[in-house]
Amino acid sequence: MPLILKATPSRSGCSRSRRRRTTRTAPGLGPGPERSAGSPGRDEVDSCLVTSITDPATADFVFCWPLYRRGTDVYVQNAVVFLGELADAFRPTEPWLSVEPRGTVDEDGNEISEWRTTIDEVRAFLSAHP
Repeated sequence: MPLILKATPSRSGCSRSRRRRTTRTAPGLGPGPERSAGSPGRDEVDSCLVTSITDPATADFVFCWPLYRRGTDVYVQNAVVFLGELADAFRPTEPWLSVEPRGTVDEDGNEISEWRTTIDEVRAFLSAHP
């Protein structure tokens, strides 16, 4: 299933932030150093798209889509980040720092729902939404 991301301008510059977070999945297209929670390999990069948040200073949680690049595949999950449970403060400009490493089974042994797309599809989106 292709990854479809809709870029919409906003008052707060979310479109620029969304592009910055998305480009982390495609080395050479994004800003600066990248953190890889799963492995230090160049083609394993964890990122995310924040899908919903109120004021980060007062919010209790953030809805996001973690993006896990593994080679040419990108796995997308749906997640809630509970800000009160984070070891470090949530950084709205670097939300991927608050995303858990990719897992495929939850603590109860249930398979975590995820979608697979490709890095080429992410690059196509970035080209269409400069």
